[in-house]
Amino acid sequence: MGQNNHTSLHGFILLGFSDHPKLEMVLSGVVTLFYFITWVGNTAIILASLLDSHLHTPMYFFLRNLSFLDLCFTTSIIPQMLINLWGPDKTISYVGCVTQLYVYMWLGSTECLLLAVMSYDRFTAICKPLHYLVIMNPHLCLKMIITVWSISLAVSVLLCTLTLNLPRCGNNLLDHFLCELPAMIKIACIDTTTVEMSVFALGIVIVLTPLGLILISYGYIAKAVLRIKSKEGQQKAINTCGSHLTVVSIFYGTIIYMYLQPGNSASKDQGKFLTLFYTIVTPSLNPLVYTLRNKDMKNALRKLVRVDRESTKSKRDQKS
Repeated sequence: MGQNNHTSLHGFILLGFSDHPKLEMVLSGVVTLFYFITWVGNTAIILASLLDSHLHTPMYFFLRNLSFLDLCFTTSIIPQMLINLWGPDKTISYVGCVTQLYVYMWLGSTECLLLAVMSYDRFTAICKPLHYLVIMNPHLCLKMIITVWSISLAVSVLLCTLTLNLPRCGNNLLDHFLCELPAMIKIACIDTTTVEMSVFALGIVIVLTPLGLILISYGYIAKAVLRIKSKEGQQKAINTCGSHLTVVSIFYGTIIYMYLQPGNSASKDQGKFLTLFYTIVTPSLNPLVYTLRNKDMKNALRKLVRVDRESTKSKRDQKS
């Protein structure tokens, strides 16, 4: 008990990439760049879809939620990571580590479920176009979002609480750049098989179940697209779903490789780089993926830039 209190008082040490000091310098610049891109890209999507009345549809409602989620996700990790990369101090307070653990798990689970909800939205739009706005009414969309965030919160509380209750016997060295579930389990000083099995079981539920629903949705979507006679109609349907499918492939591919592989088959550095990819690179790619393939979003962003320029010009004229 005294040893656990000692850990609580002094927090944890995030080893990160301290074995490679030169790599830390490069990573600090790369991470800062991607964080900037993430903020600019996702903020632009949120503002553009809010200000353009043409984008007040269920699809963009869910996209706004995804962008907001990505902003929160990266912000829960990157500031602390940059502090540790920039200086010799690799510590994080106990409260900071616990908060990061819960928030990281909550937001990661939310993204898994949100991508499944977005696939259902695309399924309804392509397979039931005449009833789309009736089925995907604002009340249902809001209800789905609340359910997604609530289920993810419950999963996060359950798994993180189980992990934090494991005795650590004074161990406070986390071989990672963030307070992540597997890293916390590794420093426990008892047999963690039960907790690992619980994490794996809930991982299957929270990762593979939504992925299964996504694949089923796209199976029906593919059939519906093949029945469309005009090439223009087919291309429009493919563009509509292509962005979401790209994001799903990147996110789920990395998550499954990281968390649903047997044992510790990935090396520790490989695991860190994979985590770096889906927590930092992927959120910065999402805005690019959705804007490059989406004419409506491109037009909304042009309007947003135009409004910003006119506002800046107006302020300059007033000053002069």
